[in-house]
Amino acid sequence: MPIKAHLLHMLRKLLFVWVQTRVQGSLPRPPEADKTVSFAYVLRDRSLSDLLVLDNECLQTGLPRPIPHQQSAQPAGSQGLCCFLNSPADKQSARRNLYSAPQLIRLLHQLQDNPDTDIHIIPVSIFWGRRPDKEKSALKLLFSWNYTVGHRFRKMLAVFFHGRQTMVHFNTAVSLRRLMEEGLGEERTLRKLHRILRVHFRQLHVAVNGPDLSHRRTLVKNLLRSKSVAQAVQHAARHSNMSQQKAELQARNYAQEIVSDYSHPLVSFGNIVLTWFWNKIYKGVDVYNAASLNKLAKSHSLVYLPCHRSHIDYMLLSWVLYHQGLQIPHIAAGINLNMPIAGSIMRKGGAFFIRRSFRGNQLYTTVFNEYLHTLFTRGFPVEFFIEGGRSRTGRTLEPKTGMLSIMLRSYLRDHHRPLALIPVYISYEKILESASYLNELRGQKKKKETLLDIARNFMALKENFGRARVNFGEPLLLTEFLNQKQPDWQNQDYEPQGFRPPWLRDVTAALGTRLAGQINAAAVINPVNLVATVLLHTPRQALGEEQLIKLLETLSQLLLQVSYSPYTCCPETDGRTLLAHVEELALVERHNDGLGTIIRLSERNAVLLTYYRNNILHLLALPSFICLLLERHRHLARDEVIRRYRMCYPYLQSELFMNQETDALDAITQQWLDALQQAGLLEKAGDTGLRCPDSGSPEFVTLTTLSRIIQQPLERFLVVISLLLRNGPAAVGSGELERQSRKLAQRLAILHGVNAPEFFDRTLFRNLVSTLEQQGVVCTDAKGKLVFDEQLAVIAKDYASLLPSEIQHSISQVTQLPEANLT
Repeated sequence: MPIKAHLLHMLRKLLFVWVQTRVQGSLPRPPEADKTVSFAYVLRDRSLSDLLVLDNECLQTGLPRPIPHQQSAQPAGSQGLCCFLNSPADKQSARRNLYSAPQLIRLLHQLQDNPDTDIHIIPVSIFWGRRPDKEKSALKLLFSWNYTVGHRFRKMLAVFFHGRQTMVHFNTAVSLRRLMEEGLGEERTLRKLHRILRVHFRQLHVAVNGPDLSHRRTLVKNLLRSKSVAQAVQHAARHSNMSQQKAELQARNYAQEIVSDYSHPLVSFGNIVLTWFWNKIYKGVDVYNAASLNKLAKSHSLVYLPCHRSHIDYMLLSWVLYHQGLQIPHIAAGINLNMPIAGSIMRKGGAFFIRRSFRGNQLYTTVFNEYLHTLFTRGFPVEFFIEGGRSRTGRTLEPKTGMLSIMLRSYLRDHHRPLALIPVYISYEKILESASYLNELRGQKKKKETLLDIARNFMALKENFGRARVNFGEPLLLTEFLNQKQPDWQNQDYEPQGFRPPWLRDVTAALGTRLAGQINAAAVINPVNLVATVLLHTPRQALGEEQLIKLLETLSQLLLQVSYSPYTCCPETDGRTLLAHVEELALVERHNDGLGTIIRLSERNAVLLTYYRNNILHLLALPSFICLLLERHRHLARDEVIRRYRMCYPYLQSELFMNQETDALDAITQQWLDALQQAGLLEKAGDTGLRCPDSGSPEFVTLTTLSRIIQQPLERFLVVISLLLRNGPAAVGSGELERQSRKLAQRLAILHGVNAPEFFDRTLFRNLVSTLEQQGVVCTDAKGKLVFDEQLAVIAKDYASLLPSEIQHSISQVTQLPEANLT
């Protein structure tokens, strides 16, 4: 081994006594199978420590090493298979000059001399710690090791302070032979290669570290100087009896209330704390479908849109993104969380605060809109919850369109950097706030959060909370969405202040519904979801152990066989393991009566598990509807099953935010019919008919259990249309109908032991009435009353036939009594 190589080998060993690395990106495959292909790594800057880190990662992964060693014979002219894109730092200036790297020129000549070979150029980035730069910051000049060639002393500081948080990113290889075959000539080929590499390094830096941050003070000052805010200040001074100076002070106070104050030291410390925290309460955090985000972040600004289940959602997502090598987002947080201590910590972790309502405060609205516009146009990743608040029932809530509207209007003003909206599904096996949710599910009013409440939640660290799961759904590219909904949107003029095109409201609502559906399509099914779904739909929330295990296996196999979407995840394990996992969480009870073991739910857990059942209700709506049809009618033709589901789908879609395309419903229904038949839950009757199994068979028990899953949504729908028929055409408005429906649903819940508070949620009835109007079944007259024809009675008869006779009787008993007081 040459003396220089031996010395480098010793330095690498010494360096990695301290340094710890994580590898991101796509590792290339070793070229051993193809002797005509060799590798050349490209580092952005000439750096010994970077070269040693690259050499160590290649050694660990079996890739050709960039530093010559004893058992290697490096290709001639490859300079140890490593090139540096930039020239050494000018000793008189911190400025770097891009130049034609001699190594790349020699590699090009090597290919010209050997026409049967190829060299894959692999850009590699080394990040010593991860921090977004501060614009015009003295610290940036002193410690700018991530993106500038600095003095050796500064690099030594970077290795010392950030060596244990070093990230190595391998990018997709570029074929040098293919570039040569474009026939551009040597000079233009080198120029193009340099451009490709420079763009890669710049885009990756933004994806990992984010754009340069302004100091909070500078950002507030720039917000107040913007044209829209200045106009809003003048308007407030003229119309609110305040001086110009007082209006400016008010705008400044609003900006100080809103704007985040990102701190890299706090984020780094938070990473350590959260890693300990997740390991303390969870047995692991599973991440799905994150690989494509790194590539997308190079070309798009990312907007993360997670479902909202818990206060720790944003911390969990930020932690996951940090460990995926992505910049953590700026997060919209409710002003109620801007509490002493906690609010300051959240603000330094990237949170910005938003009031619940902007109504009547034009100055606050303008300042907030301008701040969001700054984040979007400068490429900062942003995160907000389209549901507005946390779901207390486990369902995806109806989207609140306020933030979506602000985002759309900002994009209409300036869309030079495209936006990619990332649906995120977060799944918990045991929610941290389960005690407070349980009280709310039992009817207690929601309490305002306090610091003591948050601390009380974190005191439950000794409990077993199972595993947490984060799944990234299908990205929605905003430009493509707008092209579909409003093809000429880029040809219209948009004023920056207060302009709303007439089509904005409908497009925003459509975007919210689409995103809610894509969040649900990324559902991660966990053992608690499955056990809750089965036990809650047994008559007494109890089942024999072996029967429960068989039902769990049948259900999970069906969900694996007919996947709801390519992004849906389901556990591939046996029923006994699923049940044992839920028992460890103390969510079910085991009772032995001498004849066998019974698994049952306590009264407390029966209420709590409705939350986890509701997480996956949308995934089982179609198979449950099929089972219900066959259980009630015993025998039906396939075409009739498909027709009945198509008729029902719009109402299920509006309540459960299902995202299956209408054109695909027939094919999806056929897939489920085939899967249920293969599982023995349906039997063939003639050429095109289906029938349910014999009533005494185990398969029939499974069929009836599955059929109960969709029963409550159908009961709500029958309540609405029965009350419409009772009132008559043009007799009641939508608001009054919602109130009547809620009151009747509460009565049904008492009479039939429905232990699910969302059963009489007013929002669900509002969605049903709206869907009836969209489907043309009812319409609103000039007086705001709902008008319908005899078609509604036919629909009511169809739905009534699907429900048990006791439910039908309870509804008809009230709706047929004219003296019943439902107001």
